[in-house]
Amino acid sequence: MNVRTKDKVATCMFWLGAGCVVVLLAALLGYIVIRGFHAIDLAFLLGEPETRRAGGGIGPNIFNSFYLLFLSMALTVPLGLLGGIYLTEYARQNAFTNFIRLSIETLTSLPSIVVGLFGLLIFVSMFGLGYSLAAGALALTVINLPLMVRLAEETLRTVPDDLREGSLALGATKWQTICRVVLPCAIPGLITGIIIAAGRVFGEAAALLYTAGMTTPHLNFGQWNIFHPTSPWNPFRPGETLAVHIWKVNSEALIPDITRVADGSAAVLMLVVLGFNLLARWLARRLGRRLAGS
Repeated sequence: MNVRTKDKVATCMFWLGAGCVVVLLAALLGYIVIRGFHAIDLAFLLGEPETRRAGGGIGPNIFNSFYLLFLSMALTVPLGLLGGIYLTEYARQNAFTNFIRLSIETLTSLPSIVVGLFGLLIFVSMFGLGYSLAAGALALTVINLPLMVRLAEETLRTVPDDLREGSLALGATKWQTICRVVLPCAIPGLITGIIIAAGRVFGEAAALLYTAGMTTPHLNFGQWNIFHPTSPWNPFRPGETLAVHIWKVNSEALIPDITRVADGSAAVLMLVVLGFNLLARWLARRLGRRLAGS
């Protein structure tokens, strides 16, 4: 075969591989959504879970998932961004920074069940937080922080050095260059990293079993005292997320309509993650265009 034929064959192989991945993902998404779609209604989305009889809902579990996402990302994003800025803009290339990068890559592949046991010993027992959303948020921060630092570092390194040098030549300080030149150019990549970290929060269950707990008290959305036991905004109360609820329903099998609840919960979780990713990417493109002046 000549060079042109080899190029066409390679291109076809690439398209075939990409098509197989898309078909597999679409089939998986369609299977989960179709199986659980018949169970989704307003009562199911807003109702409270029932442990002994049929007819329970997943309203508190959806709220706990989003609230835990907020608590976790409020810690992960600033710390990860600052760590990425330090490694990219300030740290020198030596044995110490190489050791930091090696430690970050090692922590990125740490099993979530190990993080859950670590959170049980440190956050739940030693810090006295108990089974709470705060302990779960700290455990998720341990999981996502190395990933966020690594993604932030790689994204900031893609910003051309000419932009930094031009800003410094115009009299801007180092910090002004980072805030007004480097970060706006890196916004699309940073948003992608945040989406990846947020997706792990939605789907995480193993680490939350030992930190956030598997129960949710009756939530009074009219109670705005964040330290009240029934306040939904109380970070020190236990909270069962949607992923943990799916695991619990399938493992304990205490309700008669276990299949309906499990299928419906899985479909809602899949749709929530998909909708969150689409919305975040739309906001990233819009913000990128505004910062670029287009």
